[in-house]
Order: sequence, then C-alpha cells, then structure tokens
Amino acid sequence: MCSKAQLLLKHAMLSLVAFVSVISTSAWAEAERWQVNMTPGVTEIGHKIYGLHMLVFWICVVAGVGVFGYLIYSMIAFRKSKGAVSANFHENTTVEILWTVIPFLILIGIAVPSTTTLLEIYDTDDADLDVLVTGYQWKWKYEYLDANGENVSFFSNLRTPQGEIYNEDDKGEHYLLEVDEPLVLPTNKKIRFLVTANDVLHSWWVPAIAVKRDAVPGFINEAWSRIPEAGIYRGQCTELCGRNHGYMPIVVNAVEQDEFDAWIGERKAKAAQIKELMSKNFTLDEQMAAGQKVYMTNCVACHGVNGEGGVGKPIAGSAVAMGELNGLINILVNGRAGTAMPAFGNQLNDVDLSAVITYARNGFGNKMGDVVQPIDVFNFKQGQ
Repeated sequence: MCSKAQLLLKHAMLSLVAFVSVISTSAWAEAERWQVNMTPGVTEIGHKIYGLHMLVFWICVVAGVGVFGYLIYSMIAFRKSKGAVSANFHENTTVEILWTVIPFLILIGIAVPSTTTLLEIYDTDDADLDVLVTGYQWKWKYEYLDANGENVSFFSNLRTPQGEIYNEDDKGEHYLLEVDEPLVLPTNKKIRFLVTANDVLHSWWVPAIAVKRDAVPGFINEAWSRIPEAGIYRGQCTELCGRNHGYMPIVVNAVEQDEFDAWIGERKAKAAQIKELMSKNFTLDEQMAAGQKVYMTNCVACHGVNGEGGVGKPIAGSAVAMGELNGLINILVNGRAGTAMPAFGNQLNDVDLSAVITYARNGFGNKMGDVVQPIDVFNFKQGQ
C-alpha cells in the first residue's frame, strides 16, 4: 500500500506534468505577447546578445533542475519515516573536486562567448556616422556630427495628444511612443551614438537595434548599431528622470542611404531658411500661429492647454507674461533656477522663441498687443 508521502509525490508529479503541458502550448505564446523575455531585434549584434542570453539562461535552468531535483529526491528517498539514518562523513575528496571543477567549467563555458560578444558590443571604431544624443527633461536632442562642420541638430518631443494623456480621447496605437521629429538613420551603416545628458540622468534605449546607454551629465557614453532593414523602431528613456519620465519616447526611422542623403539636405536647407527668417519682421497673427505650435509642443505639459498652469505657474493673467519684456525673454532663454522651468535658449531657435514669447504675451486673454521679433531675442542673448 502506498504511503501518504508517496501519494502526495504522485499527485505533485501529475500536477507538474499538466503544468508543463500547458506551458508548452499556450503559455509560450502568451509569454511572447507579454514580452517577458528579451527580444533579438533586427541587428546582427542584437541576435548575438540574445543568443548569449539564452545560452546562460538554459545553463541556469539545467543547473537549477539538477540541484533542486537531487535535493527533492534526497528529501523523499532518505526521509526519516523510511528509517534513513544520516551518514557521518567528512572531507569527501571526490565531492570536493566535483563541486570545484564543474562550476569552473560552467563559468569558462559562459566566459568565452560573453567576452567575445562584449568586445564586439564596445567596438565603436570605424563608424560611418556619429550621432550625439543628449537627454533633456523631457525630450531628446539629436546632432549629426559632420566632418566638414555642417552639423544638423534638432529636438525630438512627445507627439501624443493631451486628450489621450488625460483620458479625454481614446488611446492611439502608439500611445506615448510617437514623436514630432524621429531620428533618421541610414541602413547598413555603422552608426556610433555618443550619449550624454543636459540636466539629470536619462537612458537611451531602443531594443530592436540593440542599443541601451545611460545619459549622464558631464560624461559621454558610446554605443553603436548597424540596422539592416528599413523601418520604424521605438524605444523609451529607461532612467527615472522626473515627473514626465514616461513622456520621453524614442523613434528611429531607418531608411536607405539615398533617402537619408535627401533628408539631410532638407534639414540643412531648413537651417539656412531659419537664418534667413532672422531678419524678417513678422505680423502679430503670424507670430501667434507659430507660437501656438511651439507652445503645444514644448510648454503645454507644464502650463496647460489654456495657460491655466499645473506643474508650472499659470500664464493666463501672469504678471511675468504681461510684465517687462526682457524679464520674460530671460526666463525663456535661461530658465529659472530651483524650478522645473528649463532653459530654452539652446533648445529652440530665435525664431521659435520670439513666436512663443509673443503667444504668451497675447494669448490666454493677456492681449499685450506687442510683437516680439527674432532679432529681439538675438539681441537679448548678445547683451547677456
């Protein structure tokens, strides 16, 4: 007749078989949907990292099954109820050799492929293109470093509408993962990323292209990738960088080389156009329309759609917005120490700064009637 312990063991084994059966069918599909495991991505180095991860994982599984399996077997086979008596021995040379040699061989087996992969991960030499990535609260700045000194730079901001964020509208397919300016990169080229931060700790992470680097103020960390396929690849800041940490997505648009060259040409032409606009005098209506766009991209999260305030102070009826003009320009250009108000002097060009300042002085019922021109912001910066 079976003992109670044997019956329990039998039921436990049957339950384990049933559990493994479920795992082998639907649960693996669910795990993939939930993304509980890391993904190989699209790059060659990404596949090598994934292969290394799975190798170590299965080594750990085998070791765990072996150790705990033998432990459970010993507890059942040599239990007191069967009359087992503890052995009394000391310094078993064979056992000591085995538990020294076997872990040593396992570590060597892990170390060799790990070292090879790590050396490749950190080999950023001979890059075809250098991109400086700078984290700001809460946006990314991208700068394409040109050997001829004609750098192209821009900021990438969250594009998710405020209605979705505050549950007034239905969430879109890429909720909190859309930006106004994606990072455009050529395919089949070695891209070196130089990652840093302007204010606090950030982390630039795009899993599909196997890049994750911390952005630390005052330091530059390097990473690289070679994207074989054109497409859109999304990521996020993975360092808790402040209240709006979740509003700092990354979008990489990988395109063919000729399309990338055409895009770079357009960005350089746009930069030249901004220089030309510096000498233009805009009307109030023109500045209000342009300023609203700048405000809705850069200011609305803190100051509210209607200038009612939130994280930042209200703009509607504000003594600062309606006060002395240079005081308002100074706050926009240099920020305000000890508050969440950042310095936009290096984030926005003088054309956009003049537009948003005009919008703050004349929108939300303020109606000051004056029009700030790009040259006004430029002269203020020069006079600092």
